[in-house]
Amino acid sequence: MMRRLIAGIAVASLAVVVWGCGQEEKQGGPKAGKKLTFAVIPKANVFTFWPTVKKGAEAAGKELGIEIIWRGAKDEISFSEQIEIVKAMITKRVDGIALAPQSATALVDVAKEAAAAGIPVAIIDSGLNWDGSVSFVATDNYQGGVMGAQRLAKLLPEGGQVALIRNIRGSASTEAREQGFLDTINNKHKNLKLVAEQYAEGDPTKGQQVVAAILAANQELAGVFTANEPGAIGALNAVRNANRVGKVKIVGFDASPTLIAGIRDGSLDSTIVQDPYQMGYQGVKAIYDHLQGKQVPKERKTPIKLIMKENLDTPEIEEYLAAYGAVVKTE
Repeated sequence: MMRRLIAGIAVASLAVVVWGCGQEEKQGGPKAGKKLTFAVIPKANVFTFWPTVKKGAEAAGKELGIEIIWRGAKDEISFSEQIEIVKAMITKRVDGIALAPQSATALVDVAKEAAAAGIPVAIIDSGLNWDGSVSFVATDNYQGGVMGAQRLAKLLPEGGQVALIRNIRGSASTEAREQGFLDTINNKHKNLKLVAEQYAEGDPTKGQQVVAAILAANQELAGVFTANEPGAIGALNAVRNANRVGKVKIVGFDASPTLIAGIRDGSLDSTIVQDPYQMGYQGVKAIYDHLQGKQVPKERKTPIKLIMKENLDTPEIEEYLAAYGAVVKTE
């Protein structure tokens, strides 16, 4: 009788353990002792910005003992490709996804699909029209656009014609920068007259073409603000080719060796830089903390700075640019 009682207790205890494990897997929680795997999905693998996000994500992964899978589309306008990448990570049953959505709307359904599968999603860099993310880690992009307008206003105290080089339709991050720029010149610096706004579509060559056309049509153009790195590179090349360096002030966004070299030689006035390293790091950490049952901020702003020739060689800025791999020294 005693043996039967002990056996019965053992079976019941085992059933509770098995049931508990099944519940944890059903809810998407990681098994005890299992190494976590997170997918970090950038808008693309191009430009200096995204490899820097990768460095931050991998640093967090190393620190927290997480395997990082990095998958990006071929460019920043391949919505369907990015959707398929997210779907593949859902099928793979990763433990978390940090996503930089190419579109604020096109990626909503697949993000919801990941969450429904029990995979927590953190949104990084650019917003998504969905409130189900663990956290949103990004630059204050609107303020970045405000800074761009303020810099051009300082460079052009008497006013003048300016142009806005947009990025891609539907990209929440760059649309916020563009709106910040437009609101500021329309409300606070009305002596800056917007004569053109065009999309560079995440492509330096396209950016160069549209700026060249704007320069040809507006001989009095005095300033250009670009919403991201490829647009800034395109504007830089167009202004150089038109022999209007110094006559047309360019304020860019993000950093690369090309843009920093442009600041040094005076062909680019300045650029507004984000902190992509922290974006990648904090995106991974937000998912990890969520899985550990910690309270995670619903939104986290990463810092931005204006870089110009006057502060380029300060220790603070050099350290900032080192994460980009964008420090360019004079000979």
